[in-house]
Amino acid sequence: MPEPTKKDEMSNGEKESVATDSSEAPMPTPEISLEVSPPPAEQPVETEGKDPQPIEVLKPVQPEPVENGSKEPEPEAVVVGAKEQVESVNSEVKEEAPSPCSPPPPATVKEEAEPVVTEVNQPPEPVVTVVTPPPPPPPPEPVVTEVTQPPEPVVTVVTPPPPPPPEPVVTVQVTPPPPPADKDDDGTTNTPSPPPPPEDANTVKKLSIELPNDSVHVSAMGRKDSVWSLGEGQAPEDLDKPVDTPPLSSLLIERPQGGSITVGGDISFVAKVEAQDLLRKPTIKWFKGKWMDLASKTGKHLQLKETFDRRTKIHTFEMHIIKAKDNYAGNYRCEVTYKDKFDSCSFDLEVKELEQSQSVDIRSAFKRSSEGHEDAGDLDFSGLLKHREPKQDETPEVDVWEILKSARPDQYEKIAFEYGITDLRGLLKRLKKTKKEEKKSEAFAKKLDPAYQVDKGGKIRLVVDLADPTVELKWYKNGQEIRPTPKFIFEQKGTQRILVINNCGLNDDAAYSVAAGEEKCTTELFVKELPVKITKEIEAVKTTVNERIELECEVSEEGAQVKWCKNGVEVPTGPRSRYRVKSEGLKHWLIIDDASKEDTGTFSLMASGGTSEAKVQVELKPLKIIQDLQDMTVLLGQPLKMHCEIFPGNVPGRWYRNGQLIQSNDRINILQRAKNHRLEIVNSTIHDAGDYTFVPEGYTQSLCAKVHIVDPPRVHLESLNFPDNTVTIVAGNKLRVEIPISGEPAPRVVWMKGERVILDSGHRVRAETFSDYTSLTIDIAEKEDTGNYKIVLQNEAGEAGASIKVKVVDIPDPPEVPLVTEVGGDWCSMTWEPPIYDGGSPILGYFIERKKKQSSRWMRLNFDLNKETTFEPKKMIEGVPYEVRVFAVNAIGVSKPSEPSKAFVPLAVTSEPTMLVVDDVTDTTVTMKWRPPETIGAAGLDGYLVEYCIEGTDDWRVTNKELTEKTKYTITGLPPEAKILVRVRAINAAGASTPRTLQHSILVKEVIEPPKIRIPRHLKQTYTRKVGEAVNLVIPFMGKPRPKVSWLKEGQTVDPTQVTIRNTDCDSIIFIRKAERKHSGKYDMKVEVENHVDTAIIDIQIVDLPGPPQCVKIDEVWGGNVALDWTPPKDNGNAAITGYTIQKADKKTMEWYTCIEHYHRTCITITELVVGNEYFFRIYSENMVGLSEGATQTKDSALIVKEGMQLKNPEYIDHDFKEPPKFTQPLINTFAIAGYNATLNCSVRANPRPKVIWMKNKIAIIDDPRYRMFSNQGVCTLEIRKPSPYDGGMYSCKAINDLGDALVECKLEVKGGFTFSELMQRGVPLHLIDKYMSETKVVEQPEK
Repeated sequence: MPEPTKKDEMSNGEKESVATDSSEAPMPTPEISLEVSPPPAEQPVETEGKDPQPIEVLKPVQPEPVENGSKEPEPEAVVVGAKEQVESVNSEVKEEAPSPCSPPPPATVKEEAEPVVTEVNQPPEPVVTVVTPPPPPPPPEPVVTEVTQPPEPVVTVVTPPPPPPPEPVVTVQVTPPPPPADKDDDGTTNTPSPPPPPEDANTVKKLSIELPNDSVHVSAMGRKDSVWSLGEGQAPEDLDKPVDTPPLSSLLIERPQGGSITVGGDISFVAKVEAQDLLRKPTIKWFKGKWMDLASKTGKHLQLKETFDRRTKIHTFEMHIIKAKDNYAGNYRCEVTYKDKFDSCSFDLEVKELEQSQSVDIRSAFKRSSEGHEDAGDLDFSGLLKHREPKQDETPEVDVWEILKSARPDQYEKIAFEYGITDLRGLLKRLKKTKKEEKKSEAFAKKLDPAYQVDKGGKIRLVVDLADPTVELKWYKNGQEIRPTPKFIFEQKGTQRILVINNCGLNDDAAYSVAAGEEKCTTELFVKELPVKITKEIEAVKTTVNERIELECEVSEEGAQVKWCKNGVEVPTGPRSRYRVKSEGLKHWLIIDDASKEDTGTFSLMASGGTSEAKVQVELKPLKIIQDLQDMTVLLGQPLKMHCEIFPGNVPGRWYRNGQLIQSNDRINILQRAKNHRLEIVNSTIHDAGDYTFVPEGYTQSLCAKVHIVDPPRVHLESLNFPDNTVTIVAGNKLRVEIPISGEPAPRVVWMKGERVILDSGHRVRAETFSDYTSLTIDIAEKEDTGNYKIVLQNEAGEAGASIKVKVVDIPDPPEVPLVTEVGGDWCSMTWEPPIYDGGSPILGYFIERKKKQSSRWMRLNFDLNKETTFEPKKMIEGVPYEVRVFAVNAIGVSKPSEPSKAFVPLAVTSEPTMLVVDDVTDTTVTMKWRPPETIGAAGLDGYLVEYCIEGTDDWRVTNKELTEKTKYTITGLPPEAKILVRVRAINAAGASTPRTLQHSILVKEVIEPPKIRIPRHLKQTYTRKVGEAVNLVIPFMGKPRPKVSWLKEGQTVDPTQVTIRNTDCDSIIFIRKAERKHSGKYDMKVEVENHVDTAIIDIQIVDLPGPPQCVKIDEVWGGNVALDWTPPKDNGNAAITGYTIQKADKKTMEWYTCIEHYHRTCITITELVVGNEYFFRIYSENMVGLSEGATQTKDSALIVKEGMQLKNPEYIDHDFKEPPKFTQPLINTFAIAGYNATLNCSVRANPRPKVIWMKNKIAIIDDPRYRMFSNQGVCTLEIRKPSPYDGGMYSCKAINDLGDALVECKLEVKGGFTFSELMQRGVPLHLIDKYMSETKVVEQPEK
């Protein structure tokens, strides 16, 4: 902790006065009157019968200025008295050398009426100015600020050698003892004392003077409210705390200078820091005294300002004091910090009074200082000491003392509040010192004494004597009524009323009062604490680092406040401190969990009654390397992490690279956790390679390792600034591309295009590599050079690759041959395809040219680029053949012309058709005939367009969407018995001609024609199809009006769900989407026109694969032969069996081999079998469709044995897993929404696999596109696509196999409906629509 300087504030808020050289201008100093209270004693202090006079310290004429930053305190001179009194005091002086932790013993000196002067040797040739101060005028009522120091104050009187002038100069230095150990007494002020200097010629003599003071009660000594004020400079409890300051460095280029102002004036202090070598703004703090940070005190009187000049790079920090008050005077300090740099500067501020006055206003004297700040509540007695003129906040005309003397004690608080007095305790204390006339009390015969004193833990009795014993009595503590408790006991003896307070503590130190009726008397109780003594000393400790140290001491009182020190400095015990303090009863411990070598020293425990010391010695443990550093190879840019582990732990160390110390920074982190030491480099560079060494602090051993940094190869394409890494070059030019590369060591470079390596010895295309770049050179760029070029780099650190795209641009290829799509009388419409190769650059547009076919002169038709691939040349001569061609244009230039188009002739439309007549009429059709136009022209005739309209309307409808080249056309879809008008237009390349219209209307009505069925030749015999194939048969017929067609199968109506039949006017189509065997049979077709009938029979045969043969047996085995016998299959697939396929398999491998195919008989002998093998046989049946899906295998095997040896195989009975179908999950009644898919689900179990049939209303659903059926692992699903109300009903699922069948049912209701047109659009047959509409009406009628 730095020692206080001469410029530091005194404890009363003023600076010590120093006599200076006579050459300097005099600086007036306010007069100070001090009263020093003597220490408490067992016996009352006796005096010599004279009234005590305060020691008056007179101000010097010329104070000596002191430089900022002064470290050591020096004696200061103050004029005290005349020289002739020196000898009388010297005889009473005692020389002492007190311990820094214990207060010096007092020395008693007799009080003299005259000032006391003693001489002390000073350094050679002191400069002293002799002054004779005038005696101060005595005030009418002296106001003295009493300052109670801790016990045994010491006053040191220092006198320099007598100077030439007749009057002496004397320095008075007050040295208080060390602070008491009791930290609960927050109000007690401690002032640090410097360590005692050695006794030599320059040693300052110390004199203890005992000053009696009978104006203050003895019990008031050591009170909390008796404080030597420090003003706003420094809190008293923080004076002994060490201040951690980094080492000073030169940061300030301009330091703030001290100054002086008058009260109410303004002053500024400026500090400047050069930021040339600083990366960020430094941190600055302004202090008053040693601890008060002024950053929290800014307001209307204090402002802090910071500016930065970018041109000169200088930070300017300013502190402005506005309208200064007298208590702003004192020592100030400016501290600047930047990382590990620190600089500070001290300066002084002197505030001068405008006028000196001896009058004191009680209201300003007893106002607390620093109201509204952190140190609010500390009394500021500087106003009394300086006798300054009170501020005119209120009218000082009122004599508050007279008001207080005549008021009752219960009115003091009201008067203090009314007149702005905030220090009520100080007011009461001052009021006790004034002589007050005693009024005779009517209630009390004897009142309480003004004050009482008791030791802590003791017992005291407060006694009053009542004049009237019947008066009700109440006791109060600090205004709160006291109730009887074991602590507070009320006693009564005659007229005496006694309050007994047991086990007095510090909280009992208060104001007590007793009220008897309307009267009240008050007193104050002071609780005195006894000094805490040390009963058990601290023992010395010798240990090693990382061990636990526990220092124990025992004191005389439980809960006593003690202070631990190391080498005379208090040990920090905060949350982050290494030191822990523990107490239990009378014992106190200081614990260091993890000792270090720095903990070696002298530790002491300070109590109010003594000090105990012991030495602690911490030595290093032997170093043990648990994990050594390892050699490393690190990629450039990757983190480098080095780790070692040593014992003991918590031993700091330093890292070196190639002998240079490594410092931690933003890129390098040095970490330590217990035994582990780490060096981490975030992004390694080439410079990080080298020899690394770790040296533990305090040890001679070191750990070493080598680090090798390698850089993988990299290709820096970003430096090319090519979009998408594409290099564009015009064909025929030279291209050279240089690409920067990097890598350590230098990489090997290979250029490739596709699979071809480009060498540096190439003739036209070559690659070259240099130290920091590689290049690709193409002397004459060609179209074939376009493509991706790959670069591969390799070195020992790795491999890298990149690719660039070379784009050789040229003029585009010619466009495709243009096509003339439309021709007019003098114009045409043309189109073309873009060129296949655009030259590597987008096509910007096209130029179009034309010429007459017989000419060779081309004429350009557009001078602005045509962006589209279509164009309409105009202003051509009709009938003249023309040709056109196109040029493509890109950023490089214009392409060659395209091939000329086919010659075309601009043409006009034809004349109207002629001879339009009616050829035929039916109930719904009309057939018309006409002749070609008379004038067709050069454009020719493309076809005709037929239109009709209902008579009486102008709505002409086109009947043929495509042109008809014939001169006959049938208009279909006409309403029966309607009258229509018909017209025909001739169409050619020029457009439609004028229509030819029939002059009269046509009545649509058909003439009867007997029906005639024209059966195709391939249907006159049996029509055969395989299962699963589609059946689509068209049978044409004739008849008018439209015949009625009906179909029967085997005499029964054809099921529309199985077979779809569609009829037109001239044919009937029978369609089966997936043919099944049940569709086989003879279909009868009947065509009727009124009473005329014609019939035909269509025989359809649906064939399938046959089933396997039955009962394959081994009849006989002899030698290498086996005789097999079987029966034909039960199912021949609806076709004759054409043969069998026999296969054999060895029992060992069970691999099947075909013995014979297309065998027609049902028995066979298999020969050439291997002796010793055992064979199984299986047989497939075959018909016109193919082999059966399964084969029948022999149950027994045939063993081919040698002659005379037979082996009979044991027979096993196979388990029969067959079972009839059984539904494990039935169908559930379901509701569906019209238009949204619905599904029905159930599950069935059966063996062999059953055949599943879905039915609606007991009618099988077959090949209906509105239904989808799924079966997976026995789960059967029926999906109904967008159902309508017609799809509602009873649905059933039937499963069938050879062992039986099973059936489940459910009801499906579809909510919502469709109109007739919606059902037609969905393709629902008419008879089903009629049935649905009739059912809907039946349902709606009951609802109505």
